[in-house]
Amino acid sequence: MKSTANILAVYLLGSVLLNCTSANKDGETQVAANTSVKEVKINNPIITDKFTADPAALVSDNTVYLYVGHDEAPNDFNFYRMNEWLVYSSTDMVNWTEHPVPLKTTDFEWSKGDAWAAQVVERNGRFYWYVTVEHGSIQGKAIGVAVSDSPVGPFKDALGKALITNDMTTEHTQITWDDIDPTVYIDDDGQAYLYWGNTACYWVKLKDNMIELDGEIHSVELPNFTEAPWIHKRGDWYYLSYAYQFPEKTAYAMSKSITGPWEYKGILNELAGNSNTNHQAIIEFKDQWYFIYHTGGIQPNGGSFRRSVCIDKLHYNPDGTMKRVVMTSEGIQ
Repeated sequence: MKSTANILAVYLLGSVLLNCTSANKDGETQVAANTSVKEVKINNPIITDKFTADPAALVSDNTVYLYVGHDEAPNDFNFYRMNEWLVYSSTDMVNWTEHPVPLKTTDFEWSKGDAWAAQVVERNGRFYWYVTVEHGSIQGKAIGVAVSDSPVGPFKDALGKALITNDMTTEHTQITWDDIDPTVYIDDDGQAYLYWGNTACYWVKLKDNMIELDGEIHSVELPNFTEAPWIHKRGDWYYLSYAYQFPEKTAYAMSKSITGPWEYKGILNELAGNSNTNHQAIIEFKDQWYFIYHTGGIQPNGGSFRRSVCIDKLHYNPDGTMKRVVMTSEGIQ
């Protein structure tokens, strides 16, 4: 009798557990059925009909203007082929409008090509575009300046000659491609500074007209500096980010002065997918900081010479240091 009762109790307990489990499963199914999943778009790269590289960005009149180089290398050509720069604009960092080509290397009569990295800054209602090109008569890369009354151009050569040529920096390195990747920052007191370089990082003051040097060229010692300097400021801190090693990561240093001394802080962005180079722009727009970069991520033909611009959010720690960038496919939603 006792044995029969035990068997009956076990049977009843099993039935209860089975019913509870079934009810839980049904409940979970019902919850899952009633839960709506927000659609997440794949927004990186932000431009998919052209290969774009070496991004720089400017915020003006509640609009972001994005300036990029145009990678035009054929699929079987394993080096850079870049003849022009492109400009896009956005008011939400998601939807981008392309504007007519604002500047080409042929707009500089003294240049013989190579539309490498560049940056636009605004001063007194005019827009100054500092570009890297190959000089036509002085061996090596050079930096020129174009100007426009509109952020989308057209731009024209502001000098009729190069602002920086390779023979101006031979005491630091003998390579012919060290005078590249210009970035300009106008400090709170109105003084403008030009930073640039490859293997050696340089800076010099600019005169108020933005097209003449004001003083001697200085160099900055940074760990494993390769190229692509970018200056930005947040609060009391100046940040100098740059391409680090090769293949390139992005690293950065901080200072309380734009002229240094700079304290190295570490890696900001890891290797950019399928690209040897890693070139960044950092901006604040509508109270959010953004990290703009390129990868070789568009398949099947993306790579180091057919790159694509991406954007992700940038965040800071309480002490002012920057958190590592998280590169995403979703980008900005």
